[in-house]
Amino acid sequence: IGVGVFFVLATGGKEEASAAENNPSRVPQGKPGERSSILYSAGQFFFEYLVVVSLKKTSEGRYEPKITYQFPKRENLLKGQKEEEERLLQAIPLFCFPDGKNWASVTEFPSETFSFVLTNVDGSRKIGYCRRLLPSGRGVRLPEVFCIISCLGCFGLFSKILDEVEKRRQISMAVIYPFMQGLRESPFPAPGKTVTIKSFIPESGTELIELTRPVDAHLEHVEFQALLQRLSPQLILHIFASAVLERRLIFLAEGLSVLSQCIHAVAALLYPFTWAHTYIPVVPECLLDTVCCPTPFMVGIQMRYLEQVLDQPMEEALIVDLCKGKILRAVGDEEQILPIKLQNEMLTSLNRHNNNNNVHTSEQVNTLVSEAFVQFFVRMVGHYTSHIKWSKNGSGTFQERAFCKAITSKTNRKFVKKFVKTNMFSLFIEEAEKSRIPQEGKR
Repeated sequence: IGVGVFFVLATGGKEEASAAENNPSRVPQGKPGERSSILYSAGQFFFEYLVVVSLKKTSEGRYEPKITYQFPKRENLLKGQKEEEERLLQAIPLFCFPDGKNWASVTEFPSETFSFVLTNVDGSRKIGYCRRLLPSGRGVRLPEVFCIISCLGCFGLFSKILDEVEKRRQISMAVIYPFMQGLRESPFPAPGKTVTIKSFIPESGTELIELTRPVDAHLEHVEFQALLQRLSPQLILHIFASAVLERRLIFLAEGLSVLSQCIHAVAALLYPFTWAHTYIPVVPECLLDTVCCPTPFMVGIQMRYLEQVLDQPMEEALIVDLCKGKILRAVGDEEQILPIKLQNEMLTSLNRHNNNNNVHTSEQVNTLVSEAFVQFFVRMVGHYTSHIKWSKNGSGTFQERAFCKAITSKTNRKFVKKFVKTNMFSLFIEEAEKSRIPQEGKR
């Protein structure tokens, strides 16, 4: 598919991690250093690369995105590392300009921020944080993208970094790199902590830029408000129900920011479980046939490609229009998937947060919305720990039949019997089975 081993389609299977929402605070935890904890390790580098992607005219008169600057330059790499780096750098331009090759020079262009996720064949992930803007100057020009590649999932923090990059871009490219070097030399802060970067700007002098991580690490890549502003609570529950049963989900919007924010938010609703299949917040034009996959996927597609998508030989999928806040195509049973009593409780909770959007901060909304969905999982499957049988050597075996039988409500049991067959539940239980410290004399 043109992106080498960066197999952006994260093809299903239990070995594939989700998008950017995995984190070490999820319960149960794996061993230190496992993939589930990679995104939030405090103290590591903020980022791997800053690249500038520009549009270059081809001989056919169309435009192709190319990396025109890379910081830092990597030298002395081993052969395998060099190949991996080349694959990464080959994939990035495609996702910085996913909207085709037809461009025209303009005098005005509103800057936009979005992100993408690249999943390697070993399940490790890198996130691209992008700011697309018009270079300073006069006359007509083409937009360019500043893209920060990082293993760390913290959208708010990187948006602030991109604000600083954009501010410096208006002065000179040369002012950006000392700032990025200072950032690269600073350790990534722990949740709730702040790191201060000193940066000199001509005419302004030395500035101190404070970057603070949210206290709740599992919500730092999320903006639930973006979802609540575009979709009714009822529709959000239909989408959640489809995601929980690992169906195919397509989101449509024109803006790249809207697509990436809303898809990250939907994936985060599954916490403490994680989406374990194809996950592409913004699908480049050349990968539109992703929607023909027979396996589950969660993808974002620009509205301009709607007809092309509908013409594809697709299997059943939920298609959501984020511009008009409606579902264009559904399986038809979305209202019946979740137990009605719990569905009504979640609806009441979402409506309350929706009505108070102007009262709560973004972080408060994130916490309140996440809590409603976490409580759903606690009520449905929170008793899983009582149904893991432990051997003397400390390994556990999940007793699925007894677990389901323990649920007294028929409607709840009906849902759980489907949910236990999903990849996300299997992955969660696999970690739970190896998370107990052996205790002598206990079985």
